[in-house]
Amino acid sequence: MATSINKLQMIAKGVAPILAALLMTACAAPEFKQPAMDVPTAFKESQSPDAAAVKTAADGSTWKQAQAAEAQPRGEWWLAFNDPALNELINEATRANANLAVAAARVKQARAIAGVAEADRIPQVGVNAGAQRVRQSPTEAGLPAGTPVDPAKVFNAGLSASYEVDLFGRVSSNVAAARGDAASVEANYRSVLLAVQADVAQTYFRLRATDAELETLNRTVQTREENVKVNQRRFDLGDIGEFDLSRAKTELATARAEAIGLQRQRVTTEHALAVLLGKPAASYTAGNSPLLDSTLLPVIPAGLPSTLLERRPDIAAAQRAMEAANARIGVARSAMFPSLVLNANAGGVSGNTVADVFKWSSRSWLLGAALSLPVIDGGRNRANITRSEAALEESVGTYRQSVLTAFAEVEDNLAGLRILAGQTAQIDDAVVSARRSADLAQKLYTAGRSSYLDLLDAQRNLAAVERSAVQLRGNRAVTTVGLIRALGGGWDGAGAPGTAPVVAQQ
Repeated sequence: MATSINKLQMIAKGVAPILAALLMTACAAPEFKQPAMDVPTAFKESQSPDAAAVKTAADGSTWKQAQAAEAQPRGEWWLAFNDPALNELINEATRANANLAVAAARVKQARAIAGVAEADRIPQVGVNAGAQRVRQSPTEAGLPAGTPVDPAKVFNAGLSASYEVDLFGRVSSNVAAARGDAASVEANYRSVLLAVQADVAQTYFRLRATDAELETLNRTVQTREENVKVNQRRFDLGDIGEFDLSRAKTELATARAEAIGLQRQRVTTEHALAVLLGKPAASYTAGNSPLLDSTLLPVIPAGLPSTLLERRPDIAAAQRAMEAANARIGVARSAMFPSLVLNANAGGVSGNTVADVFKWSSRSWLLGAALSLPVIDGGRNRANITRSEAALEESVGTYRQSVLTAFAEVEDNLAGLRILAGQTAQIDDAVVSARRSADLAQKLYTAGRSSYLDLLDAQRNLAAVERSAVQLRGNRAVTTVGLIRALGGGWDGAGAPGTAPVVAQQ
């Protein structure tokens, strides 16, 4: 008999650790695995012959290879444009933008929620004190009915403590989920910050491009005004008919109408910039500052696609959201297993005076442990596990979409810069030719060797080409900022806070 008991004890000792390990495995959060992504070795646009030319600066220096550094400071990338007005605008928007303030408040909330979850790791201790005046009925006091019972005073004070033993990982999984949420919200804040800064820069360059376009249109208006004066004088002298004069006045009115229409675009852009700066549109006026030259725009290296996965704040947010969703599976699983809560209470109770509460003779205490286990829940806990697993699948899909979108945005902006560079080279040649053509047409018309229609046609071509050149100039600046934004706001990952990245010039 004793031998059988010993064998059972030995079996129990061997099986107990195995059962405990199985229980822990069953309820713990699954090991987080990074979703597999087909990451290209290089961006397609960065391998093109045209793109290869922009990897080297004009002074012969080359770019330092970008390193994966999502958590490192981005640096003040806008300083690369060497524009004091832009620097001031971005600093102002960083201080006052409403969307950024909302995102910062969400970070505080998420960190506080993580702190609440962390509090479950330590015992919860509290104190209590109270005073009561009680009159019991004779029956409650164990006396015959009708017996007079005097009111009594009861004073009490105590200390209580409780602690949940994290047997099956509910507390640790909940903490991990809260931390993941907080990290995701912080990454979203960085994403909003980058978006605000990039929007300010792009809106600023659009405004400057509009100013340059207005300047071009104003020159066209001046040319048209001069044509009207010349044709009016020649008409008065009888050298030309009314047709040429009417055509000159029509062209003047048309050019003025275009300039007035462009003013509406400028006002709208100015208002958008005011909102980004956290100012009422009525109280903000942007000074006139035409974008005259695009040759000083910084050349932005694309780096490697693999580094983009850790550099983009929106991808980092999706990554942390996946980790939080994975941890919540552990929280859901732990609900199917026992929970153990330890309780302790100590204090004193007295019916005489407050001082008597703290006498040794008035002491009372309680120690306890409560073990609870769901038996019948109608499938609630199993459904919560399924929901948590589906939430993880959703977050994985969101992460994949964020990565694909990031790759596409980088390729779009790289292609945009490449194409715009080619367009700019051609339009610059066209501007030179159009100016020469307009100059020759003016001389021929003045000498009476060509018609006014020939002069008008040459001037129209010049105005259209100059306006296209201005628009391309603005598009290149906006697309350059777009590439910086697509790359996550930085490219070298080595800058210290408050320092500007080193950039090359074309």
